[in-house]
Amino acid sequence: APAPPPARHLFSDRAEVEALRGNLLAWYDRCKRDLPWRALVRGDIGRQGWGIMWVSEIMLQQTQVATVIDYYNRWMEKWPTLQALAQASLEEVNELWAGLGYYSRGKRLQEAARKVVSELAGQMPRTAEDLQKLLPGVGRYTAGAIASISYGQATGVVDGNVIRVLCRLRCIGADSSSPAVIDRLWDMANVLVDRSRPGDFNQALMELGATVCVPKAPLCGECPVKQHCQARRRVSLGSAAIVTLVFAGVGDCSLCPPATEPWDSSLGVTNFPRKAAKKPPQAMRTATCVLERTGCHGAPEYLIVQRPSSGLLAGLWEFPSLLLAQGLQEKKEREALADHLQAWMGRPVAAKGLRFIGEVIHIFSHIHQTYVVYSLPLDGDVTLDPASSPSRWVTEEEFHASAVSTAMKKVL
Repeated sequence: APAPPPARHLFSDRAEVEALRGNLLAWYDRCKRDLPWRALVRGDIGRQGWGIMWVSEIMLQQTQVATVIDYYNRWMEKWPTLQALAQASLEEVNELWAGLGYYSRGKRLQEAARKVVSELAGQMPRTAEDLQKLLPGVGRYTAGAIASISYGQATGVVDGNVIRVLCRLRCIGADSSSPAVIDRLWDMANVLVDRSRPGDFNQALMELGATVCVPKAPLCGECPVKQHCQARRRVSLGSAAIVTLVFAGVGDCSLCPPATEPWDSSLGVTNFPRKAAKKPPQAMRTATCVLERTGCHGAPEYLIVQRPSSGLLAGLWEFPSLLLAQGLQEKKEREALADHLQAWMGRPVAAKGLRFIGEVIHIFSHIHQTYVVYSLPLDGDVTLDPASSPSRWVTEEEFHASAVSTAMKKVL
């Protein structure tokens, strides 16, 4: 069995844990941001408790707070109760979610709402274990956040901000994305969480990572728990000899930095956390055609089609598009798109009639997508193959109100 981690990695001193809790909570009470979901926690947990942390935490996955606020406010105004969301259509959910990214989150949120109404008598599960087990789209972190903040369960949480804070507090230099290290961080979070104010403590820990212990240029001088930070202590030692003696890997310690990745004094505490190098995103090219006609009121209208119900951007609307093979020349790309449109529309489409507009690049989490954009003006309507995807003509205003991705808005 691997050797247990040295004491400096752990929170084993009870007095230190109590002091850290007190300092962090006092700072949070003074400095926390005024966020709409926190106002609901203070004001109306009875009627809207289901959405206080559930909706906000789902939206905040991989998305910045500043972006989420408007979406959250619109969502809670449109569906103030879980029952209201359960009655909504997926199209309505996608329309409100459009532009927020990671679209499966909204779909899973609605699926879970319907399950609570139809199978759980409208009652939200109140423990992290039940939330994760019973609700689709609710993982370990989201379950812990809902259970601690909305229902007062003394359980920890580990998200990106918490990972950064804990790795710096305890000088954890192993790959912070590895399952073994993540499990250790969960153990630490569960040891640290304040039993009397678990929700506030978890929010304080996340707030610290979001506003003070940030990825670059952290505000160490303003940190309420700086006296407990092993990474800051390592910086303050100054002597390379002492640093090596005190902080180098010990035996088979699974939390120490690898010997092949020495401390970089120019980085200070931002040596932590360390992650394995990301795989480069997959490069993809897609030909997209904006079919345009003059509407009955003289304004231009555009044809949009619905994507499949699963996979990337599931259920969203887009301009007719075709994934291209890599390495095609422009002429071949144009011909491939013309063939695709012809099969789809049931009438000849001349490749030379497609007007090249330009290219749009959009970065998804794992895909570097290039849209090769063409336009094709049409006279009159288009009769589509009944077996093809749902489609409709929209004005520019209707386009922006539809469930379309940010990438398609760039294309237009």
